[in-house]
Amino acid sequence: MGTALGLCLLYVGIVLINNGVCRLQNVGGKAPAVMNIFTGGVSVVVNVVAIATGEYYAAATGLLFGFTYLFSALNNIFGLDTRPYGWFSLFVAINTIPCAYIDRADWRMVLIWLAWGVLWFTGFVECVLKKDLKKFVPALAIAEGIITAWIPGFLMLTETW
Repeated sequence: MGTALGLCLLYVGIVLINNGVCRLQNVGGKAPAVMNIFTGGVSVVVNVVAIATGEYYAAATGLLFGFTYLFSALNNIFGLDTRPYGWFSLFVAINTIPCAYIDRADWRMVLIWLAWGVLWFTGFVECVLKKDLKKFVPALAIAEGIITAWIPGFLMLTETW
């Protein structure tokens, strides 16, 4: 699953960077939805294959990503109430804690899971608690896109991770 994870993370990296930059530049939600749909779709396909091969933990955690980006895209395209996305984000943020523990043999993955948990938690804060975190969230998305997804994903694809 290492190279499949690398593939997904590469696209998670660009979608986080794209979402962050678009938000900082006040680009409407429909334009970045294209990349969100593509990334969510890639993640769903890769993780359905993982289910078929019996890699349930990898698939379950990977589908959290896929659904995040599809949920975000559909909210932006159709102008939906974002509170359900916020509650989903809280659920995923909570799940990053046991994931960090499960992956504790690799300190890099522990830090990555915890960083992702912070980013998902901001979805809950903004969408459910209705707190405006201003430029923090898009800046965090860009930083996490580079540090926790793009670089690790590229390294996994080249088998140097």
